[in-house]
Amino acid sequence: MGKIIALANQKGGVGKTTSTINLAASLATLEKRVLVVDADPQANASSGLGVDIKTLDNTIYECLINGQDPEKAIVGTQIDRLDVLPSHIDLVGAELELMNLDNREQVMKGVLAKVRDRYDYILIDCSPSLGLITVNSLTAADSIIIPVQCEYFALEGISKLLNTIRIIKTKLNPSLDIEGFLLTMYDSRLRLSNQIYEEIRRHFQELVFETIITRNVKLSEAPSYGLPVILYDATSRGAQNYLALAQEILRKNS
Repeated sequence: MGKIIALANQKGGVGKTTSTINLAASLATLEKRVLVVDADPQANASSGLGVDIKTLDNTIYECLINGQDPEKAIVGTQIDRLDVLPSHIDLVGAELELMNLDNREQVMKGVLAKVRDRYDYILIDCSPSLGLITVNSLTAADSIIIPVQCEYFALEGISKLLNTIRIIKTKLNPSLDIEGFLLTMYDSRLRLSNQIYEEIRRHFQELVFETIITRNVKLSEAPSYGLPVILYDATSRGAQNYLALAQEILRKNS
């Protein structure tokens, strides 16, 4: 049965979608069956994996709101063993529509239960908010990866997210664990990057991944081609970082 990992941080611009796309691609390259669930109305994880969202009849929205079978919404990618359950701008309205449902926090869990056995890992790209879709994602997940950029204000909002995780553990999903804090956009030349790294390490100790994602232009370029960085430039620092992260996660979960 596949492990479900949500990537979440209500602070935008921390490398959450980049990490979802590239970790998923790296796990698939290491011969794991992986599903990316795009739970962000901006649908960047979908387009970043080459999905043309304008042509889709079924997305995560139809699965959550209309009870559509996720098998009918899942699409393949250019990487073997890597699939996507894509998003759509309609997902913005799903927050309100879910409000009227019984067990409204459990809908995503029910959707993913139907396909969980097909995959080794299911990665959920959460939107940069702590709304009902993100609560659904955390309720469905076994663990959470929290990307933190090595910049000023990095720790801002983490306490709020940790409080949300605590509430979800208490009321909705007692087995939710923190898979790890992932440091992104690291630049070893900057004193600030090193200060943030030391501070996060001091705060969260063994919960911080050993792998650090360094600033890399190829990582920024790849999504505009609808490719994960491992297909765009496998020799780049970004590709190597995410492959190392995938290997670290596999070691932790072996």
